[in-house]
Amino acid sequence: MDTFQHLMNGFMVAMSVENILCALMGCVLGTLVGLLPGISAGGTMAILVPFTFKMHPTGAIIMLSAIYYGAQYGGTITSVLVNVPGEPSSAITCIEGYQMTRKGRAGVALTMSVIGSFVGGTFAVLGLVVAAPPLARAGLAFGPPEFFALMVMGTSLVMGLAGKSILKALMMGILGLLLAMVGMDPSEGSPRFTFGQVQLLNGIEFIPVIMGLFGIAEIFVNLEESMVQVFQTTISTLIPTKQDAKDSAWPIVRGTVIGFFLGLIPGTNTVIASFMSYLAEKKLSRHPEKFGTGAIEGVAGPETANNAFATSALIPLFTLGIPGSAVMALLLGTFMMHGVIPGPLLFRDHPELIWTVIASLYVGNVILVVLNLPLIGIWVRILKTPYPILLTLILLFTVIGAYCVNSTSFDVGLMVLFGVLGYLFKKLDFPVAPLVLTLILGPLMEKGLRLSLELSQGDFSVFYTRPISATLLVLAALIIILSAVRFKPFRSSVIRGDAQL
Repeated sequence: MDTFQHLMNGFMVAMSVENILCALMGCVLGTLVGLLPGISAGGTMAILVPFTFKMHPTGAIIMLSAIYYGAQYGGTITSVLVNVPGEPSSAITCIEGYQMTRKGRAGVALTMSVIGSFVGGTFAVLGLVVAAPPLARAGLAFGPPEFFALMVMGTSLVMGLAGKSILKALMMGILGLLLAMVGMDPSEGSPRFTFGQVQLLNGIEFIPVIMGLFGIAEIFVNLEESMVQVFQTTISTLIPTKQDAKDSAWPIVRGTVIGFFLGLIPGTNTVIASFMSYLAEKKLSRHPEKFGTGAIEGVAGPETANNAFATSALIPLFTLGIPGSAVMALLLGTFMMHGVIPGPLLFRDHPELIWTVIASLYVGNVILVVLNLPLIGIWVRILKTPYPILLTLILLFTVIGAYCVNSTSFDVGLMVLFGVLGYLFKKLDFPVAPLVLTLILGPLMEKGLRLSLELSQGDFSVFYTRPISATLLVLAALIIILSAVRFKPFRSSVIRGDAQL
């Protein structure tokens, strides 16, 4: 009953005019971001983080979360109409969705994807409501050694699944830790790795870093890409037939389950969820020969899975403070920027904030249904916006956002530097997710390590004599080892999605 009461209170706050506007703004931006190929949700969130400084923490989290799951909706439109995924998670939708467009069934494909996305997102929110409080209570038993071990395990998951080379992922993770150590030593109060630069005494701000790695790097990459054209077709009807609904029912159910449970695993991503859903539907179909020719099951299942994943991926972040991807790390950074630390204490110390955010996830899904179905014609027209105009606007917002952090040109230069590095990382296939994750988690990991050693008076056995921390560290070692021997079922072809954010 306590959980139900908290949720009802959350809905009351989420339905305020201010929070509904935040959700609406996030949903519109998310849909636009997903709609436009080459512009990712992570990049947009990174650009907008500085503009949330003066916002209430609840509204800021609601808006950024809506951008994330809204992009999953928008990416489908480009995949179906253009055969180019607006988001990596919608790549698999191109196979069946574009074939349906060529048959004049684009409206049906888009409608079924919206329905599946809504169902998947709704049940994932219910799962979040049920699973989050028990996990948070269990997390209260964690001390500094357990928290340190948990963050090590979460980081190892992201590194192990971030790309084809575990060595590259480890290098990026170590680079992030080194960047996190720049500034004043928390114990001795002496500068470290500042190289005489006064601007670095407070450490490297994560906002210019992520804006460079995401926003500026994407601009460089997009300048190399060719323009895409919308397939010239008439959307005659948006209403699926009874057979379409029958064919899509079980794929939606299976997609919800697949996406929800994969979202609980740090280091996975929406690409894996949609890919596994597509494989499951093809494997279970009585007519697998239909796949590749416009099977609606291949649209409904993956689109449901990636939206269920986008919501359930918040569970490890909210309950344990472990972001499973670069996008979740951005949300973690936003929480911390507003003085809120995600983890087991979040539900105890900030119940109004967290339950309002959870309630807003459902409100956002309703908003997205209203936005996507009636406005499909408008979204199609937006696809024809010249890329030079879009990229110029993006560059303008990134520069303004970086300058707003501390009102110094140093942060703008830092952003440009990491933009160049981000471009090189993408070209050399170095995953960015481990760097972003360790940059944000680095100070927390250092704090956990220091507190643990203070409790044990410098004895490292505190990590392997306590059962929970020992288990987590063993799991982290196994993840790295398995990744090092290149265990890769579907990995080389799938993981390169939003793990490259």
